[in-house]
Amino acid sequence: MVPRRNDSPHVPLDPPAIAANVDEAVEEGITLVHLHARDSGGEPAHDPGIYADIIGRIRRNHPSLVLCVSLSGRKSGDFASRSAPLSLTGELKPDMASLTLASLNFTSGASVNEPCMVRRLAGAMLEAGVMPELEVFDTGMMNYAAYLASRGWLRAPFYLNLMLGNPATAQADPLTLGALLAQMPGQAEWAAGGIGRASTTAAALALASGGGVRTGLEDNLFLDRARTRLATNRELIRRVHEIAAALERPVMTPEDFRQRVGLLPGHGQYGRAPQPSPASPL
Repeated sequence: MVPRRNDSPHVPLDPPAIAANVDEAVEEGITLVHLHARDSGGEPAHDPGIYADIIGRIRRNHPSLVLCVSLSGRKSGDFASRSAPLSLTGELKPDMASLTLASLNFTSGASVNEPCMVRRLAGAMLEAGVMPELEVFDTGMMNYAAYLASRGWLRAPFYLNLMLGNPATAQADPLTLGALLAQMPGQAEWAAGGIGRASTTAAALALASGGGVRTGLEDNLFLDRARTRLATNRELIRRVHEIAAALERPVMTPEDFRQRVGLLPGHGQYGRAPQPSPASPL
């Protein structure tokens, strides 16, 4: 969402480059991929046409890979823009879409996610049969996930990304990760990711704690803590594999993940069966 070409030459911006990065990631071994569309100027976009181009390219080569689109509000805050990728259908329909559970501050600005926006996006995903990728930055967001589930806006099984290392939210240390895991709802698969210098630490903590790992240039542009060497997505994934191998943690296949969280197989039937929206507002 944030990095531009002048930040790193390795940031993929157009559909061919994004699909090529996914090809490399699949060669290394991944379970799912979190996608960001960009317009012709390299700026973040929610345009369904751009996402359709990206998804079509990936599915031709990797039909079982789990695909998640971004519904981030950091650049476009209105519901129509953020929910637009949920209109895709058939083989171009995403399996998952991101849902940040509250507002928060990054070093470069705020990510605003008002309660009504979170509920509307969750309801739109229910109607579309697209699984939320729940992005959790602190214990309050974890509690809000359980709160929304208790009122029918979210349905088990869940998938959560625990984001660690942002200065204004949860940090990449064992105590903080343990506090988040202690509040996690049942029937949940989870991964942790580290922002910036916390990338490798978060990966090691997650793998040692039995979870998955989120990694990539969205969260960290560098391969070293001193920030002297720009990374590629492939190099970041390879580093996670090295830690996983030392801990004897094999990579989960996309097929296994689909089975665990109830995502249907391919042939134009991606995502869970549509469910009715909650009957009453919060």
